[in-house]
This record gives sequence, C-alpha cells and structure tokens, in this order.
Amino acid sequence: MAKLLKGACIFGQSGGPTAVINSSAYGVIKTALESENITKVLGAEHGILGVINDRLFDMSKEDSYELSLLLNTPSSELGSSRYKLADPEKDDSDYKKILDTFKKYDVRYFFFNGGNDSMDTCNKISRYMEKVGYECRVMGVPKTIDNDLALTDHCPGYGSAAKYIATSVCEVYKDSKVYNTGTVVVIEIMGRHAGWLAAASSLAELAGCKPDLIYLPEIPFDMDKFIEDTSRIYNETGNCLVCVSEGICFEDGSFVSNAKPSATDGFGHAQLGGLSAILANEIKVKTGAKVRPIEFSLLQRAAAHIASKTDVEEAFMAGKAAVEAALEGKTGFMVAFRRDENSKEYKCNLTYVPLAEVANKEKKFPLEWIENGTQVKSEFFDYALPLIQGEPERVYENSLPRYARLKKELAK
Repeated sequence: MAKLLKGACIFGQSGGPTAVINSSAYGVIKTALESENITKVLGAEHGILGVINDRLFDMSKEDSYELSLLLNTPSSELGSSRYKLADPEKDDSDYKKILDTFKKYDVRYFFFNGGNDSMDTCNKISRYMEKVGYECRVMGVPKTIDNDLALTDHCPGYGSAAKYIATSVCEVYKDSKVYNTGTVVVIEIMGRHAGWLAAASSLAELAGCKPDLIYLPEIPFDMDKFIEDTSRIYNETGNCLVCVSEGICFEDGSFVSNAKPSATDGFGHAQLGGLSAILANEIKVKTGAKVRPIEFSLLQRAAAHIASKTDVEEAFMAGKAAVEAALEGKTGFMVAFRRDENSKEYKCNLTYVPLAEVANKEKKFPLEWIENGTQVKSEFFDYALPLIQGEPERVYENSLPRYARLKKELAK
C-alpha cells in the first residue's frame, strides 16, 4: 500500500493549445479539489514559468460552475508556454526556483499537461526532485493535436482537430466546385514531422468529398511529381483538391516551406507556415490554372464548436486518472491510452508509461497506411473514426458559446 502523502498540488498546461486541453484541466482540478489528501489546488500561469516565477492561481477560489465550463472551453485557460528547461546537470537555476515554490506551498503533487517536449519537462522535474530528496509525485497528462506522442494509442486533442479538418475539407470541396471555371485548391494542415493531422483530411471521402492528393511528412516530397500529378487531375476533371502537411520535406530533409533556421520556437523547432501559398504559386506559374491556397492555421486547434465528445470525455479521464494514480503512489509516469483490440465496440483503457520513455520521442504516421505517396488507406478510417465521434453538450448565451470565466486569484 502506498504511503499516505498530504500536500498541495500544482497543475500546468504547456505547448500548443487544443480544443479539449481544458477538459484535462477540469479532470485534474475537480479530482484534486475532491481529495482529502490534497490540501491546496494551484494552477500555474503560463505553464512551468508560473512555477518558476511563483505565479500560481488558487483554484479553490473559482466558482464550481465556471470550472465545469472548462469542458467546452478551447485553448489553454491557465496560459501556456514553450519554455525549455535546461539539463539540470548543466544548469539547475530553474530547478532551484521550482523547488523553492514547491516548498513554499508544500507541493507534493505536480501534474503537467502537454506533448513531447512537455513530457521532457515533466521527466526532468521528476528526476530532479528525486535527486534532491524532495518527495513529490509527478505525473504527465498527454495532449497534442499532432497525435505524435509515443506509447499511447492516441492523444487527447487529436480527435477534435481531425474532426474539424475532415469537416472543413468537405466544405472546401463543395465550395471549390461551384463555378464552371476550374480551380486548384491547396489546403495546408498542421503537422511538423508526423502526418496524423493531414491524414485526417482523407476522412472527407466518407462524405463523398475525397481530396485528390494528400502529402504527409513521412514521404519525401518531389516538386516535379507534385506539379505533374496536380496538372493531370486538373486537366482530367477541371478541379483538383490538394491537402498538405506543413512539415513536408524534400529528399534532403529540408522543409518545402523554406522555413529559416532562425525562425524557431522556444524548443528550437522551425516555425512553419506559408506552404500552401508556395505550392499554389508553383502550380500557377507552371500550369496557369486558377489556384487558391488555404491555411487552416490556429483554427484546427481551437475548434471547440465541433469537438468530438469522445475526445472531451477522454481528455477529462486522462486528467482524473493522473490525480488518482499519484494519490495511489505513482510518480514519473504519463497517462496513456490502450485500445482494446478484442472488443467489437471502440474501447480504450488507461495505463501508465514512464516519462523517460515518452520524452522527446515522436510517433510517425504508419507508412503501411499510405498509398502511392498521395493517398491514405482505409485502415486509417478504422483507427480515426472512433476518435471523432459524438457531440458534447455545450452551453450557449445569445447563440454564442459560453466559455469559462475564471477569476484567477493568485495564491498566497
């Protein structure tokens, strides 16, 4: 039986927002507030920076109704950041500040919600606390629309983003065929190194709105072949709908978007974008066709209005499970999903994987699900369809969504 541990907890959000990251926040906060062993529930302002700078919200001061609205509130309500902690062996200055904050509030539980880099942050903090002998149970809560976290079937945030992408592709498909003059439409979809998001565009086929060409980062991009394929379809049908992942690369590994090395985020990743315009210009110059570039950009990660009920519920489950596992004695793990392959109905069970085995690792889109380099096989439909199912109950005022309005009172 795990040792009884009483103390405060801190919850933080990190990396890019999603339509359901606040559902995980609610799962953590609600479960922690209801626990008699967690003495204070604190929310970090802008992720790990809130812990370093002692900017923590007292979540017990929030109205319970407003907290419940987090289930359908997009983005990161407590604020996020892309701050990368140094290796503690080389620079432990941030860790000392984190430890000071933990000691000040008697923090014995730390929950961090994010993707690959966030799990690295979580892992570093866990190892540091163990090294200095400060008892604190650390748990990672998965989140990323990119769906590229290792050792989990899928990630909260992906299902809703995939649903938005598939639906929007259907709508663009219909719009692109309105006129009697032909058009080539190039849709740019997020995904730096993994093609899960762009692959979601293939789901539009199930609504009779199949994209003509889909390009994922897992397959090297050939510009000449791209122009050839686009031109052929355009000449045959009068239209061509192309979906591309922002992270597609040439054979040498360079981004087609020509992102400059200096344009990086806090983790050193290239800031991509503008790819659809580049490809549209190439098509126009080479073929003379009418071309329209479309970049979904932030819309695909903030579309709570079309969120998947499955995604909302699983995001909440992940947050709740992280708290329950920590209370039972677990530390240094991330909550993960395991699909029950023996069940006829979609069923996912929660499990826990070591943070060290998840941090800074990426799960690529399976090559066996890619056909001819420009299409996605139906096996992906079996994987993705359960994740986009259902419509969550939403609160509206004046026919507009009613989001959480937190007071965010700083802890004393």
